[in-house]
Amino acid sequence: MTVSVAMRAAAVSETGMVRQNNEDSAYSGRWLHAVADGLGGHAAGEVASAAVIGILAACDAEHEPGSLLEVLGRAVAEANAEVARLVAEDPARLGMGTTLTALLRSGAQAALVNIGDSRAFRLRDGHLRQLTEDHILGNLVSNAGATAPVLVRYLDGRPDRSPDLGLRELLPGDRYLLCTDGLSPVVTAEAIRDTLAAAPDPRAAARQLVALAEDAGAPDNISVIVIDVREGGEEDAEPVTLGAAAAVLTG
Repeated sequence: MTVSVAMRAAAVSETGMVRQNNEDSAYSGRWLHAVADGLGGHAAGEVASAAVIGILAACDAEHEPGSLLEVLGRAVAEANAEVARLVAEDPARLGMGTTLTALLRSGAQAALVNIGDSRAFRLRDGHLRQLTEDHILGNLVSNAGATAPVLVRYLDGRPDRSPDLGLRELLPGDRYLLCTDGLSPVVTAEAIRDTLAAAPDPRAAARQLVALAEDAGAPDNISVIVIDVREGGEEDAEPVTLGAAAAVLTG
């Protein structure tokens, strides 16, 4: 017998304690949840993250489970093409880019996409698992751990920027976390696990995680989406757009 599931989510995006502006963008709706980290130090990182979230937000609708990978993959390709268009439109944006981690649900299945070093975690039966791989040089070269990590895959408009894309089964009781690197690895995996396990609801969990990052100095923007999977019927959810994308999509 197939169990009907619904999702309840909360999203928070903060500038942090060091940065002057928020280059992160986030979207949390009924079917889609996504975070994007505009690359700090690159031209117009906030433009890139907002554009990508704007394209992805159009996927926030009910899709057939068998089409999830195609829908999400096509949206990421369109988002990358939009970054390329924006760079061509204004040469001052040359070098801008963004990470992307997003979850698109249909029934008890979800497609998860990731490119860059934003992350997705799942807490199931008290065990925390990182579901995404950081696309950094240190993960690809065994002796590169002594140097600062270098991002090698992200959305910058180049056609070879393929993301990791796969399906996940949703079980009642699961708690998912999508976050930019303003949270992880600033906050340890143990602290993330303990917070996700103890918080009574997604809103409390998201706020507590951001507070932990701020207590640790919050050197970067922090965007967090916490998603609970519940047994039962569908729940209406007002879409929430945060960070750099908020002015673009809701302004």
